[in-house]
This record gives sequence, C-alpha cells and structure tokens, in this order.
Amino acid sequence: MNSPARIVSFHYTLRNPEGRVLDTSRGGDPIVYLEGAGMVIDGLDEALRGASPGDKGMVHVPAAKGYGERDPGQVQAVPRDRIPVEGELKIGDQFQTAPDPGAPVVTVVEVDEHSVTLDANHPMAGVDLSFEVEVLNARPATEQELTAGKPLPIED
Repeated sequence: MNSPARIVSFHYTLRNPEGRVLDTSRGGDPIVYLEGAGMVIDGLDEALRGASPGDKGMVHVPAAKGYGERDPGQVQAVPRDRIPVEGELKIGDQFQTAPDPGAPVVTVVEVDEHSVTLDANHPMAGVDLSFEVEVLNARPATEQELTAGKPLPIED
C-alpha cells in the first residue's frame, strides 16, 4: 500500500561529479514540492520519500534519474536567419526558442556565417549529480494540493 503523497520542504547543495557546487538553496528559500508531481527530478524525489524533518545526508542521482542522458538528436544546425535573436551570438549563449514560457531553452554550441548549431539538451543532461540535503518539513498533502498537483498556502 502506498503512503499518501506529502508536501516536503528541504535545503540542498548540488554538486557535479568533480565536487564543484552547481547550485544551492542555502541562504534563500527552501524547495517545497509535492511528492510524485514532477516538481523535482525523479532521483531526488525517490530518495526523499519517507524522509523526516531533520534528516540530512547525501543523495547521489545518476543522469538517467536526473536530467536524462544526452541526446545527440537534440543538437542541430539552424540557418542563421531562422534564429529568433538579434545581434551577435557566441558559443555558450542560451535563449528561449519562442516567446511561450514553456518553449525550450537552447545553448549555442557553434556559430559560422550561415548557421548556428544549437543544443536543446538540458545543460545537466548526462551528468551524475550529488545533492547534500536537509529535510525541513514533511506533511501529508491536502486534497486541494493533490488536485492542484502542487503545494498551496495553508489557510489559518
């Protein structure tokens, strides 16, 4: 029998395989999410199931359970005149492919006079990740949160 989904809040520090800090919530607001709703990467969601407030530790997430493996099919050359960005483009530049907030973000990996090669893979695709986590709170999700698929403010 599955336990009911919970709302979990935690702080994290994310490191790449070389130990370099990539991101942290320390010094800011914790992450608050609904278990199983896709709000955090699968490997982290799975590792925090059943965690209690005060739990601390390292969570190692393989690329396949993080941002996925790199897909060479997500890299392609596009004619320069089809790029929705004005001005000079440099390797490493990132932009959204359309004005829609859900449009993919791509990274420029090569530029020549006629085309721009874009990579639509997530920048952390193919990277095994390590999260240092501290669980701050965990409580059962309300029916409204389960329906909404996300944490909601608790009314007094």
